[in-house]
Amino acid sequence: MIDPELRGPAFFARLMLLPWPWWFRLMANASKRDHGKNIEELDCSEIQLPRREGAGTIRTRLYKPPGATGPLPILLYLHGGGYFMGSPEMFGDTIKAFIKTRPCVVVSPDYRKSLEAPYPAAIDDCYDALLWVKHNAEAIGGRSDQIMVGGHSAGGGLTAAVSQRARDRGDVRIAFQMPIYPMIDDRNDTPSARDNDAPLWNAKLNALGWRYYLSGLHARNAPIPADAAPARATDYSNLPPTLTFVADLDPFCDETAAYVEHLKQAGVPVEFRIFKGGFHGSEGIAPKARISREAINFLTEGFARAVDTRFAPQDS
Repeated sequence: MIDPELRGPAFFARLMLLPWPWWFRLMANASKRDHGKNIEELDCSEIQLPRREGAGTIRTRLYKPPGATGPLPILLYLHGGGYFMGSPEMFGDTIKAFIKTRPCVVVSPDYRKSLEAPYPAAIDDCYDALLWVKHNAEAIGGRSDQIMVGGHSAGGGLTAAVSQRARDRGDVRIAFQMPIYPMIDDRNDTPSARDNDAPLWNAKLNALGWRYYLSGLHARNAPIPADAAPARATDYSNLPPTLTFVADLDPFCDETAAYVEHLKQAGVPVEFRIFKGGFHGSEGIAPKARISREAINFLTEGFARAVDTRFAPQDS
């Protein structure tokens, strides 16, 4: 079922993540090794954003084109990693591709991970970063009427959650969102998720990832809210115009397709594709494969159209 060009990379992808708690902790620690690593050909810096709740700061990376003269669109990029690992630096190629597609300011918070702080720590950090972007758009060379949010996998789930929270609270108007193959449904019971044994991310890994992220809610026997698992939302109206894609072997395939259908039914403009023969994150594992190039082009071309056409002035 895997595309022929992806079969070799798929073998090694199976060895990258294993559904064992000790392996999760090992990978979470390993993902911190790149902290502070810059992206070649970009203007890179790091700041500490204050949390509104007063509990420390959020390490946040800022990326701009060299010699940028604003104001530029702003992309709040939320990295992936199953909610338990990852950092902005791990997604340097993706961030660079966005900036090369259209000059923009990328703000990427290193939000708290579930092994140290479960829900709502990650969404709170990402939302605090969104509020900071709104109030500091001019200072970082950006424009407040083009604040966009995007992310892959868990970062896609956080993208959907941030957009829902911004709509519900009315704090920030988001011009465009890109929840790429988002991790949004903790129930793990769609046909594509059940018994999924695909490379890199499968049903067992998904169950463990959600277990850690929602551990605080499970300990209190509390209901799962929509900003923890956005597939549980009941209102999809007035969300930002959306672009997303997913591979057909990804356990998130059906939940992404359902999310897109809900958006369409609510009148939200959506660009969406399913790539046959791919697995979760395969375009990052094997970027030169044909379907990987198609997926990357779909994303960057859609981002270019959004920068050219999508605006959302903030309320005074």
